[in-house]
Amino acid sequence: MSSPMSASNFLKALKDEGLTVVQVGDWRTHNRNHKGPWGPVHGVMLHHTVTRGTARTVEICRDGHAGLPGPLCHGVIAKDGRVHLVGYGRTNHAGLGDDDVLRAVVAEKRLPSDNESNTDGNRHFYGFECENLGDGEDPWPAVQLEAIEKAAAAVCRFHGWDAPSVIAHREWQPGKVDPRGFSMTGMRNRIHDRLK
Repeated sequence: MSSPMSASNFLKALKDEGLTVVQVGDWRTHNRNHKGPWGPVHGVMLHHTVTRGTARTVEICRDGHAGLPGPLCHGVIAKDGRVHLVGYGRTNHAGLGDDDVLRAVVAEKRLPSDNESNTDGNRHFYGFECENLGDGEDPWPAVQLEAIEKAAAAVCRFHGWDAPSVIAHREWQPGKVDPRGFSMTGMRNRIHDRLK
């Protein structure tokens, strides 16, 4: 069980991991904390945005839309590898997911199949939205995949977690497919190697 790191420590952790970070507006205090607590935190969740163009992607992830108010994540990982910070605290990224998956993340064990949506993930996960159409054809540039690896590792390093604490949205909530286009096993292997 971990309390969320401060916004300043989050920024420092990402920069210390070698990432280029763009701070967007009032990201440190832009959150959904009025909807419930953030924490304890147990892991990192990865998503794809189903958008094209970094500026528009960042705007959507910061502001949300009529059906889902922003922020929609903590950081947007662009195709050029930059991480745009859009919110900090509780964000609308994970939604309801499987309590068995959460227990596996906490224990850093192999993930079970997600077959129910009974647990508030927005409370327990850091969220990174990754700029990609999510159609299985839009490429994932090497610099972006490296940034995903570094961003997840930065959070894990701070909390003393290993790669099993990093999951895909598709591993949390039935019916989700994101992030589509790269292997989570492969990404977790990269994160594990970086943390060593």
